[in-house]
Amino acid sequence: MPKSPYMSRREFVSIVTAAAGTVMGAIIGIPAIGYLIAPALQKVSADTWIPVGPLANYPVGVPILFNFNRTTVSGWVQTVNSYGVYIIKQENGSIIALSNKCTHLSCRVNWKPEDSAYVCPCHDAWFTITGDKIKGPQPRPLDSYETKIENDNLSIHFIGS
Repeated sequence: MPKSPYMSRREFVSIVTAAAGTVMGAIIGIPAIGYLIAPALQKVSADTWIPVGPLANYPVGVPILFNFNRTTVSGWVQTVNSYGVYIIKQENGSIIALSNKCTHLSCRVNWKPEDSAYVCPCHDAWFTITGDKIKGPQPRPLDSYETKIENDNLSIHFIGS
């Protein structure tokens, strides 16, 4: 004998329960999947202008070390890196901003006023006040940063990883 064209109460409750469960699963599941996958898909940009303070803080002809931290997020890992920049105001008013990382193996260089040079303590690399190579194993001069002055405040253009 053929089945009745009418739905039983048990079949109706089963269909409604399955539909409600599917809708609730989608409402919870789709955002949860997006939350888990989103960090891996985000593009990180380290290109930014870093304010280094009023121009008056930098005397003419004296390298002043400015330190700053940058936080990068790669997927679910957050890393804080420390950077240093020597700021030199020249007689003509122009600004030089040099990385304090030696171009040999990235050790931190120190300004030695008695020698008028940046000296790397790791492998005895020497640089002039403007970052040019004097002696040592370094392959190139110190890296420089682009600078800008707005309302007598100095900023450097940081492009990092």
